[in-house]
Parts: sequence; C-alpha cells; structure tokens
Amino acid sequence: MGEIGQFLPFIAMFAVVYFFMIAPQMKRAKLEKKFASELKRGDKVITKSGLHGKIADLNDKDNSCVIETMAGKLKFDRTAISMELSKNLNVSPTEVKK
Repeated sequence: MGEIGQFLPFIAMFAVVYFFMIAPQMKRAKLEKKFASELKRGDKVITKSGLHGKIADLNDKDNSCVIETMAGKLKFDRTAISMELSKNLNVSPTEVKK
C-alpha cells in the first residue's frame, strides 16, 4: 500500500487532466471530422476566416472543396469550413438563449 500511495496523486492528476482536457478535445475533433464529411454541394457555409459562400464542388481525393462567392470560385480545404448556415437558420430564438 505504501508504494501505491505514493503514486496515487499522480494517477489522480492524470485522471483530472484526461477528463477535463484530453477527452473534450478528442470529442471536438471527432465532431469536426463528422461535420466535414457531411458537407454536400449547395450548402451555404462560412469559413474560419469569415468568407461566406456556397459549396460548388467537393473533392474527396485531396479533401478539398470549391466555394462559390460573389467574387468567384475559391478552393479550400474542408477543415477550413467553420459552419453551415442553412442548419443554423432553422434555430428558434428560444434555443439561442440557452
């Protein structure tokens, strides 16, 4: 019990770090990957840099997409897309307050 008792604080610290830092980050990465894979042509999106546009083409080979904007067509990596507008427009005002 004496030797295990010495390592108990380290084990507890690792558990706290895992549940408060590592697990949420893994969950967030999994959700982002799912979001990027569910994108389809015609979706209105915003990139992480703030560019608004509509997805004109998706390329699975290099994980990129072409976004059509008022200025023309631009090629982006799918990970650069922040959110889809069409899903967020259907949110009721009561859900936003939460």
